[in-house]
Amino acid sequence: MKTHETALPGILGVLDTAISRTESFLLAAGVLLMAANTVANVVGRFLLGHSIFFSEELNRILIILITFAGISYAARHARHIRMSAIYDALPPQIRKVLMVAIALITAGFMFLLCYYSVKYIAAQASRGRVLPALQIPVWIILVWVPAGFFMTGMQYLLTAVRNFTSSGIYLSTHVQEGYESAEEIEI
Repeated sequence: MKTHETALPGILGVLDTAISRTESFLLAAGVLLMAANTVANVVGRFLLGHSIFFSEELNRILIILITFAGISYAARHARHIRMSAIYDALPPQIRKVLMVAIALITAGFMFLLCYYSVKYIAAQASRGRVLPALQIPVWIILVWVPAGFFMTGMQYLLTAVRNFTSSGIYLSTHVQEGYESAEEIEI
């Protein structure tokens, strides 16, 4: 297993590494559990004649987990959508300032979405709804939403720090801007 190597100093590097390991674990566990649950449900349906009664709810929980851990992972690896035609035409000094601004503004929006999602979860918790099959309170499955927004916000904040402390222009903490040639793309 390849471990994440951070380029950030001190406590920021520790934070970056912790978020990276958390993302990797959540994504791997979520995908593997979803695959195992789906296969078990199909086998149960065709061999035993009965589906697993909680399979759909478990997959819904795992989709939420994978989605919101995935947005942080995408930000870490600079795999998010970018509209960069004008940005690419600018001189490097302006691109660097713009990248810091983009990272800080995006981090701010992610933290704001985290705040609003926590408020939404509090409202859900006050309603007392539970999942029909698993009998888990609905608010518990939504905890991944603010966690994902928070981790994504931290990724963008750390990207701004990386751009402040390094000479290059970074799209994430360890991905420098530029385009890969066809030979460099791994398949």
